[in-house]
Amino acid sequence: MHYLEKLSNFISKYMAVLVILVAAIALLEPMSFKWVAPNISMLLGVVMFGMGMTLKLSDFKLVFQRPRDVFIGALAQFTIMPLLAYVLAMAFNLPPELAAGVILVGTCPGGTSSNVMTYLARGDVALSVSMTMTTTILAPIVTPLLTWWLAGAWVEISLSAMMMSIVQVVILPIVLGIVINSFFEKQVQKVVKVLPLVSVLAIVLIVGGVVAVSSQKILETGLLIMAVVMCHNLLGYGIGFLLAKACHMNMAKAKAISIEVGMQNSGLATSLAMLHFGPAAAIPGAIFSVWHNISGSLAANYLSSRVNKEEMPVAQTAE
Repeated sequence: MHYLEKLSNFISKYMAVLVILVAAIALLEPMSFKWVAPNISMLLGVVMFGMGMTLKLSDFKLVFQRPRDVFIGALAQFTIMPLLAYVLAMAFNLPPELAAGVILVGTCPGGTSSNVMTYLARGDVALSVSMTMTTTILAPIVTPLLTWWLAGAWVEISLSAMMMSIVQVVILPIVLGIVINSFFEKQVQKVVKVLPLVSVLAIVLIVGGVVAVSSQKILETGLLIMAVVMCHNLLGYGIGFLLAKACHMNMAKAKAISIEVGMQNSGLATSLAMLHFGPAAAIPGAIFSVWHNISGSLAANYLSSRVNKEEMPVAQTAE
């Protein structure tokens, strides 16, 4: 078990490198990862189940203890990123499937990676976790509605089918994980440190599967989509931070909202795209999975050096 924990920490630390490596292999040798494509929803369910196993019912109290902060964060999540996605899809004149994929990334809830990045940035981790939980719970309703509203001009969307997909691959696995953690907490604590290993490998396989079945399209549009994804992500960080400061939040909260808004559950976006729009629509989500882990690490490193006066030692503030 000790060996697995060390391997889990190593894999988590170099996740971005591993994702890039697998994406490159899948692009050059598509057959090596094409088998993953039909199993993407199951792999995402594994990631969500792992997330559920790290949660307890008591964790949800944080949402009600800090309603203003969580409300502002969730509202920012479901307005900034969807509207940015729509504007970018229009500005870059994206083809229908790619436009739908970008918008789907924008309408998804925050991802679990944001909690780790917030911790590394010395941000408000409790707020980040509360935002992730809140937006994930709201996702079965909000994500399909926003996607239908913003992407309906490009592709046909079935609200009921998308809602059911999110319940099946996100909500049910998370609830199952929480239930198991509640009844078998001691046993779960023994394996919880290995869960990141399982989650990272699942995400890496998802990226490999999408790249493999869309390799030709990526070669044709890769630079364009990369530019859109980078703009989407970086603008999300910046606008999220500015909104938090405009709401008079301290630096720790602003860091959490900035990272939470900018980092999406791209695995969910990829899975939904494959199920409802086709392989090409999954490309933005796959590229986002690679990029936001790189940018998130850089953002966390930069933000960690930015400290509020109330966080400084008394001797320093006196100066």
